[in-house]
Amino acid sequence: MSLRCMSFTSKGTTEVLVAGHQDTMFLIDVEKGLILREISTEYHYNLMRQSKYICGATPSGTVAMLDFLTFKVVKVWKAHQVIMDMDARSDFLVTCGHSNRHQQTMTGTAIMLDPLANVFDLKSLSPLPPIPFHAGAAHVRMHPRMSTTAIVASHHGQMQVVDLMNPNAVTLRQANVSSYLTHLELAPSGEALVMADQECMIYLWGPLGRITFTDMGVAPEFADIAAPLPQIDWHADTSVGLPYYRERLLSAWPSHLIFEVGSLPTKVDPDVLATLKPTEFGGYAPNRQNLKRNYLPKLRPEEKSGPMAKGPKFLSEKARDPVFSSDGKLIDVVEPFDDLMLGDGSTPADSITQIPSYYQNVEIKYSRFGVDDFDFKYYNKTDYSGLETHIANSYANALLQLIRFTPLLRNAALQHAATACINNSCLLCELGFLFDMLESGNGLNCQATNFLKTFSSLPHVASLGLLEEESPNSPLSPKIQTMTRFLLDSLWADHSNFSKDSSEMDRLVTIRGDTYIRCMQCQNRTHRASNSHSTDLQYPRKVLPRPRGGSQKIDLLGEVPAFSEVLKGSIEAAGQTRGWCDKCRSYKLLETQKRIESIPEVLMINSAIQSEEAKQYWKIPGWLPERIGIFHQDGSVLCFQGPELVSILQDSSVNVKVWELIGAVADIRGDTPAPSHLVALIDVNKSTKVQSVEADWHLFNDFLVKKMSKLEALKFSPIWKLPSVISYQRLAYADGVWPLQHTTRSVIDNSWKESLNTDLLYYEWPGSRRPLGDECQLLSKDTEAPRPKGLIAIDSEFVALQQEEIEVKADGTRETIRPSRLALARLSICRGSGMDEGVPFIDDYIETKEPIIDYLTSFSGIRQGDLDPRTTYRNLVPLKFAYKKMWVLLNLGCVFVGHGLIKDFRTINIHVPKAQVIDTVDLFQSRTNMRKLKLRFLSWLLLKEDIQTRDHDSIEDARTALKLFRKWEEFTDAGVFEETLAGIYRKGRELGFNPPTASDASASGGTDTPPILRDGGGGGLGTGPNTPTRKTAQLSGGPREWTPGKGALIGFGGSPLR
Repeated sequence: MSLRCMSFTSKGTTEVLVAGHQDTMFLIDVEKGLILREISTEYHYNLMRQSKYICGATPSGTVAMLDFLTFKVVKVWKAHQVIMDMDARSDFLVTCGHSNRHQQTMTGTAIMLDPLANVFDLKSLSPLPPIPFHAGAAHVRMHPRMSTTAIVASHHGQMQVVDLMNPNAVTLRQANVSSYLTHLELAPSGEALVMADQECMIYLWGPLGRITFTDMGVAPEFADIAAPLPQIDWHADTSVGLPYYRERLLSAWPSHLIFEVGSLPTKVDPDVLATLKPTEFGGYAPNRQNLKRNYLPKLRPEEKSGPMAKGPKFLSEKARDPVFSSDGKLIDVVEPFDDLMLGDGSTPADSITQIPSYYQNVEIKYSRFGVDDFDFKYYNKTDYSGLETHIANSYANALLQLIRFTPLLRNAALQHAATACINNSCLLCELGFLFDMLESGNGLNCQATNFLKTFSSLPHVASLGLLEEESPNSPLSPKIQTMTRFLLDSLWADHSNFSKDSSEMDRLVTIRGDTYIRCMQCQNRTHRASNSHSTDLQYPRKVLPRPRGGSQKIDLLGEVPAFSEVLKGSIEAAGQTRGWCDKCRSYKLLETQKRIESIPEVLMINSAIQSEEAKQYWKIPGWLPERIGIFHQDGSVLCFQGPELVSILQDSSVNVKVWELIGAVADIRGDTPAPSHLVALIDVNKSTKVQSVEADWHLFNDFLVKKMSKLEALKFSPIWKLPSVISYQRLAYADGVWPLQHTTRSVIDNSWKESLNTDLLYYEWPGSRRPLGDECQLLSKDTEAPRPKGLIAIDSEFVALQQEEIEVKADGTRETIRPSRLALARLSICRGSGMDEGVPFIDDYIETKEPIIDYLTSFSGIRQGDLDPRTTYRNLVPLKFAYKKMWVLLNLGCVFVGHGLIKDFRTINIHVPKAQVIDTVDLFQSRTNMRKLKLRFLSWLLLKEDIQTRDHDSIEDARTALKLFRKWEEFTDAGVFEETLAGIYRKGRELGFNPPTASDASASGGTDTPPILRDGGGGGLGTGPNTPTRKTAQLSGGPREWTPGKGALIGFGGSPLR
């Protein structure tokens, strides 16, 4: 709300009308403290005065007269461009404000105060002659006893007492104020006038000896002045001990006593203050934020609708904050979501207050340590990875999980990703990359960044209303169903366009058939091809009786069609509609009937629940069957389920195919009108390599993953849990085997790893403007083909597309609402062994079409224009091309060597197993010290090389990390690594863990990065150090010395640590 003003009504001081910059006014009973009415209004109000009408001033400079009883606008009067002040008494209303006249200045125009005070007759509802006031009317008050007398004042203290019926009879006065006036008020007796200026000075005018104040006045009570604290002499030896406790502190306030208050005022932009031009009433400056006047950006995020699950503590908090039981004893952290229910259990089973906590919306919280401090394991203790939610359009997470666990679609996506497809907008490839990441994650949280980025860039997505930023409050069920249709159409097109053959995808997802159309008047018959990749359920009408009365529930009466019957009618899509008849040459009633040619192996079904009657089907226990039998012959289909299906399958003469339920996307609705969020309910047993007879149902609520029973998964509620998308897949079984007893289903196919296309590792991007430089050399397919466990050095640079969103609370604490969004800008990968060790074979600059707000040049080395195809001299490649090369290397089994790779892999949106990562941050980190050492510091200390002296270079950083790994191997082989690491930390504490300045480094023998030797002299990384002979190391100096290769350790000759 934005309440600005209020006025008493016709009931005197017991009732007020409150209004502001909003479309609703409130009528409030002051004595009872109750809101009596909410009144809609077409105007926003800044100021209100009461006389014959309630007069309200609007931001546009008009005054609306409201009736006392109905609060309807009786008259609207345009007074000024902006109203500064007004007052009403008896039959008159007087206003002052800014005029439309402009004063020319050096920088443009400045709006001035109106030299007239406008007068309006409230009795005849017509304007009267204005009051001239050349000093600029800023304040006005009507005399409480002299109904035609007004006092008008300027900002500089000049006052004019005027009779409204005789404007020429005026009395002038001047108040000696130190700055401009901000307030003017008259006493109810009319015997005193008070003014206030900008410096908080109050001026009281009136006849001496006649100004009286209330006899009941009480002097204000002020707080006692606290005694000054004793002076403390702070020095290096001063220390204050912290208390040690194990009991609950009094400062641990219960949650019901903690409230959120408003945020701190927003600071004025320094650029605005620098260009501020002073005027008589303040100052003005150009509006640099493209916002309306008096508007500021709304930084507080909107509250999300629907139930919200309470999150866990941060990992850093768990390490320092113990958890206490009710009796004050120290206990372990409670297990998450152990059948916790919201409510007291006494409400009906379908009540919203009984939504289990694990169905509620979950959000990622960010500490000052970033997302790595969030406890994802609190929400997921399974081997199945969830998807994060802080990405735009992450409402699709549930659908992506459902497709991932549909084996045939999963196999198709991964097999296509393993081909040579480099189409930038191929969603089938992006699904393959995502599914591979989810499977290799083994329960670690993942994010669908690259898929959703590609999805959002497609031209038809926005027009279909599938972007959250375009339609943030639209219902989620229709949106996810539209996305299902669009996604299946896109997957079919991506596969068909690349392979030039649609038969494979037709077999998987296409319901092929023809629609026959008959005109009901002329009986003219036509037909057209009608293929679809998904099916919308069409519920029979007039099966459910309408309720009597508005509050009575709808109950099912009589026999309800089974799901198989509804599915049959939906596939055949028989019905009547109005359409164009070519023979009649007009719109007629047409009868349509679809004849089916083939049923796909995967049935994606949209529930299409659009009425209360349709919702009632899903409250029937077991209405959604686990298996469906479909018999197809002569263009028509028959569907079976339950005992009927079992008896038909025992008859070998009937060729019935069986489809098995994979899972469903469900819409979880809260107690608000807006939709909540989507979850996936999936039987993961269908997509495991070793399948069991029993189902294994799991809930996928974004990054919350929980095992649940089949009964709970398939139980729906018309109030809070309804299916949106359902997936069935055909059972694969041998001839003569009863499918309901056969446990071998469509198995996971990982043959794509053997047929992985690696050609893109050996050629440049076809759109390259110039050949690669001498520093980067492509791999040789004959002699340098990547192999499992082969080393490669990697480093990447990023640019910022969006700054992080931070909320500052009333107590000054800062909370990250959404982290900054980074994009891959450069990817460099070097050879990790061989004659050309350290020579890069990938050095790609990534083309970015999104606006870049920060190039992070001091960290990335990327400058403005490097990623713009119109201005760059770099070889830009699409993100898909660079990402796929890295993905191919990952699946070839290469081991990535680098420094600080965890965050790089997360931003690139790829999961690399720990067995394939060698991170020098972890290699050179002490087990007793959590500080992570910088690459530049380690390079200066161990390699005697100064890196990152100007800009960051990803090739240089990748080479340096590889050299540090070789040093680590030397120290480990010699058995002196632990002593060396202790010495590194000692030297780091002396230098603040930063290398010295350039002058200090040159004095201590630091050198620039040496060139790579490619001749026969050992090859590899320069004159690589040899493995030293193991001797007793001594880090405190002394007679014993040990020198690894060309460098030296702490306390020994030739080392920059000397």
